[in-house]
Amino acid sequence: MTDGRETVLIEGGTFRMGSAEFYPDEQPVVEREVATFRIDRYQVTNEDYARFVADTGYVTVAERPLAAADYPGVAAEDLVPGAMVFTPTAGPVDLGDWRNWWRWQPGAFWRAPFGPGSSVDARMRHPVVHIAFEDATAYAAWAGKRLPTEAEHEFASRGGVDGARFAWGDEPYPGGVPQANSWLGRFPYDNRGVGGTAPVGSYPANGFGVFDLIGNVWEWTSDYYTPRHVRLSDHPVDAGKRQNLLATASAHEGETIPRRVLKGGSFLCSPEYCLRFRPAARSPQAEDTGMSHIGFRCAVDA
Repeated sequence: MTDGRETVLIEGGTFRMGSAEFYPDEQPVVEREVATFRIDRYQVTNEDYARFVADTGYVTVAERPLAAADYPGVAAEDLVPGAMVFTPTAGPVDLGDWRNWWRWQPGAFWRAPFGPGSSVDARMRHPVVHIAFEDATAYAAWAGKRLPTEAEHEFASRGGVDGARFAWGDEPYPGGVPQANSWLGRFPYDNRGVGGTAPVGSYPANGFGVFDLIGNVWEWTSDYYTPRHVRLSDHPVDAGKRQNLLATASAHEGETIPRRVLKGGSFLCSPEYCLRFRPAARSPQAEDTGMSHIGFRCAVDA
């Protein structure tokens, strides 16, 4: 039995954050110093989140009615709570259009991850999904913790292996053995691996003794997203002002909802489509949107 309250002490240090080999938003490689902190040994599970909801009565973003003002042009009958659910295709599709494998599912939320009629009763040790940023921070506050920063997450996920492509070295599948829950086979129709979330702790721990920092589900961090790494020396202003600057930069043109950095990749990461089951990889996500491959874990100051 896993315990969502168990944390691992990560001794602080300096490391090279990012990568110059893969995606542009992982650049430039910058030197970052991380203070000593603690991080959850496991991703927050359905069991953990159920305990939080039972104690607080919290209602997640995916369960709340949609406001017509936020969705101009959408018919009133379509403004129902729900979430985005991954759906494998019957065969090869255009990998340039994510709509081929994602569907909006009314009634999907963390307790019914595939929509009405589905349940997490047999998946209590799986990571909780369909979690928006607000849902993650609410849990963290209840637990007396916080979300990790992007630098903390990357530092922890490297497990002491600084500069390697993957958390375990330079090969994605050393000896042909997967080290994390990622997509095996042709995406998005032929998965020879798990095909969805796996119980936390199903794959080897990293060098720090932390599980699933890579793969299984993407994890929220507290950082606002920017299309490239920000050198701290480029923005010599106080933290509060820099946060506002990044919040503005993270929104796409015409959007008002800031985006945060997701880290770690998920069960959907495939070398032919999304080679992001690596410590340096990152992805932007609107704060109000949870999906069936997004979860989280918490951190706490040491």
